[in-house]
Amino acid sequence: MEKLEKFGGQTPMGRPGQPVEIASIYVQLAAADASYATGQVYGSSGGAGQP
Repeated sequence: MEKLEKFGGQTPMGRPGQPVEIASIYVQLAAADASYATGQVYGSSGGAGQP
């Protein structure tokens, strides 16, 4: 429980990301127009740069 209370606190935003905040990444990856993107890294790290 102690780890859960601190989860995400080390990010610049001070909290973990919420599903709605990263949902657009999943939608983009599932879209037909994303077929040219291969081997990409989509960072969602709360403002800390690349994960």
